[in-house]
Amino acid sequence: MKRAISMLILAAPVALAAPLLAEDIAAPPMPVPGSVSAAQALEAWTRIEAVVTHPRCANCHVGSDNVPMWTLVGETRTRPHGMNINAGESRIGAETLMCSTCHVTSAMPNDMPQAPPHAGVDWQLAPVEMQWFGMSGRDICAQLKDPARNGGRDGAGLVEHLVHDANLKGTIHWGFVPGGGREPAPGGFENYLRDIQTWVAGGQPCPG
Repeated sequence: MKRAISMLILAAPVALAAPLLAEDIAAPPMPVPGSVSAAQALEAWTRIEAVVTHPRCANCHVGSDNVPMWTLVGETRTRPHGMNINAGESRIGAETLMCSTCHVTSAMPNDMPQAPPHAGVDWQLAPVEMQWFGMSGRDICAQLKDPARNGGRDGAGLVEHLVHDANLKGTIHWGFVPGGGREPAPGGFENYLRDIQTWVAGGQPCPG
């Protein structure tokens, strides 16, 4: 049984003065049932959608062709990953060239635009069931609330997934602080986490 979500729910994100320290993420009490309206949850989803459709996140949430996407520093055009990279059905490149050949695992900052991105967990494509690239926000919303397509997670599990990744300084957290001149996912990780919790507490509504 997954533990219940326990995070203060806010109707809108709040900017924090200090950078997020992933190892300090904790879970405050569960909001009072009914304290988040469907309208507030949909407002939160609007901000979530801006994150999950952003190239920093969607580029590795690709379909069954197993080809990661690239949006290079200083460009807005998204293209297939250079060097004819294909991650294969393993989604880690085991069939051809391992993602970890170039994408080094490290918790150290990465400020060089040409260097492979760093993170505290092994690099791989998201499962094909979680394709985001090329999908509408409405379709992604339906996917995220469906345990058959989101890794078997209920609302609490989605939050746990984010917190677990941040505690490892993983690829989700990295997307908000990618360094090297890369455009980060919008809003910051802590605000994204709050918005997910607001959306979950409001019943996980999707746009019509």
